[in-house]
Amino acid sequence: MTGKTKISLSSNELELVNNKEWILTKQIIIEKTTRFFSSLSISMEEYIHQKKGNLPVEVTKSNAKISRGENYKGLPYVMLDYPRHFNKESTLAIRTLFWWGNFFSINLQLAGACKERAMPALKAGLLALQQNDYWICVNEDPWQHHFEEDNFKLLKTYNAASFATLLSSKPFIKIAKRISLQQWDDAPVFLDHHFKEMITFLQINYQADERGLSPGIPIAGFDL
Repeated sequence: MTGKTKISLSSNELELVNNKEWILTKQIIIEKTTRFFSSLSISMEEYIHQKKGNLPVEVTKSNAKISRGENYKGLPYVMLDYPRHFNKESTLAIRTLFWWGNFFSINLQLAGACKERAMPALKAGLLALQQNDYWICVNEDPWQHHFEEDNFKLLKTYNAASFATLLSSKPFIKIAKRISLQQWDDAPVFLDHHFKEMITFLQINYQADERGLSPGIPIAGFDL
């Protein structure tokens, strides 16, 4: 190897590359997070089953999906999608995310007909969303999950008119909450509570023959 192609490690990098324990610990944490999301998905499915008479078929016919990867902005993640309905005409999903070094988050994402159905409830619920410190996506890309100011803004910064304008002007709606990883022990209650809160914006009255199927068991995947 010539001097021109030699790649050196910093002292910190050299220490880490010789330390097996940190990478093994990381794998344990990812596995525990996956098990946590699997348990959470079962609780979510039970709640949907209780409420299915008042929920759209896009909610009740979907199964939970747990995905994980190594590179959302360079960092590992675990993600739970439930309910999940994605097609060219409409989107309805609640996405729960563990992002290494950052946070747990949960967001409700709607587009197309699913967005139009939920808009009246979202407008009526603006004050509650503001009081509960919800954020709204202002990005043009619905698949970004960070909380930088070019992606999410606190709903407290909007009045009813500006909120209505934002809902009408964007092709999708995404509202979100996050909790620090330092609050790990509080995350189960936090995520469960806000999942149920988000479901309230989807509740509508359906005829009996429009009700969906009971949800199934989680499946694993590897996409963000």
